[in-house]
Amino acid sequence: MKKVFFSLLFIVATIMAAQAQKFALIDMEFILKQIPSYEQANKQMEDLSKQWQTEIESKSNEAKALYESYQKTASTMSAEQRTAKEEEIIAKEREAAELRQTYFGPQGEAMKKRQELIAPIQDAIYNAVKAIATEKGYDAVIDRASAQSMIFASPRIDISNDVLLKLGYSK
Repeated sequence: MKKVFFSLLFIVATIMAAQAQKFALIDMEFILKQIPSYEQANKQMEDLSKQWQTEIESKSNEAKALYESYQKTASTMSAEQRTAKEEEIIAKEREAAELRQTYFGPQGEAMKKRQELIAPIQDAIYNAVKAIATEKGYDAVIDRASAQSMIFASPRIDISNDVLLKLGYSK
């Protein structure tokens, strides 16, 4: 009786293991390149970053100019004048650092702007992927662009074009 029970248990376990899960792939980079609003958002982010970087460099250059001026005239200044000039230089350097933090820090304007521009696009892609996965019965959808250890995957399980179609960007 035990042998029959263990044999049946083994057969059931084998059958359950043999039922393959359905996987699909997407290529997020490919999908994003096909969406014009993503390209526009990236261009807008690039333009803002250049503008902010120019502003930061301007502040840094002002601090550098003050320092160079200080270097040339420090020997002729009184102790009070040197201290005042040093504080002015430090304040200007601090302004540049604060500006950099304001624009490019973890909670900075760049992060907020990226979230504002790109998050809706990513949400739409996620919703399209979820709808396709539910509709076609996929157990998992893997992003080929971020799966670094993936060596090969059959193109027949790539649903990137389906996602674009669902988003209204026929391919």
